[in-house]
Amino acid sequence: MSTRTWEDLRIPTPGTFALDVAHTQVGFMAKHMMVSKVRGGFSDFSGTVTIAENPLDSSAEVTIKTESISTGGADRDGHLRSEDFLAVEKFPEITFRTTRVVGYSGGEFTVLGDLTIRDVTKQVELTVEYGGAGTNPWGREVWGFSITTEIDREDFGLTWNQALETGGVLVGKKVKIEIEGEANPV
Repeated sequence: MSTRTWEDLRIPTPGTFALDVAHTQVGFMAKHMMVSKVRGGFSDFSGTVTIAENPLDSSAEVTIKTESISTGGADRDGHLRSEDFLAVEKFPEITFRTTRVVGYSGGEFTVLGDLTIRDVTKQVELTVEYGGAGTNPWGREVWGFSITTEIDREDFGLTWNQALETGGVLVGKKVKIEIEGEANPV
């Protein structure tokens, strides 16, 4: 892979890169009944990253198809697709677009962007860990990343919940988002 040195990293040369869906996972985690964590993800998504000459000027766009949500439970997945949560027929996509890179330290970038869920757009802050770059055994250039953030689902109109007899609620307000992946030149 064509790389260059920036700060203390070997990063790709400027260009546009597409998410490699075969090697990328878009996942989330939320509290269930105040006692455990439920994990899930989306299987249908696409996105691009444009690495600028100055990496702090780079940008990204991601689109996730809400219908592709999966938590390993058919009933729960159906509920998450319903009007109570994602309302997938009315809001078929979740989108994210960077607005700016605001910091860098030790291989991690702090990125601000607009996240849209159910036609509600809020600015979120992502921690993006650069994983490195290389060429796979078939000659395809690739670079990797890990992304994390946490949102309050109620900020996006996802307010359904159920009070528990023992106190608390069925579904936690905070949702941790984790994306592990790779990108290839377009």
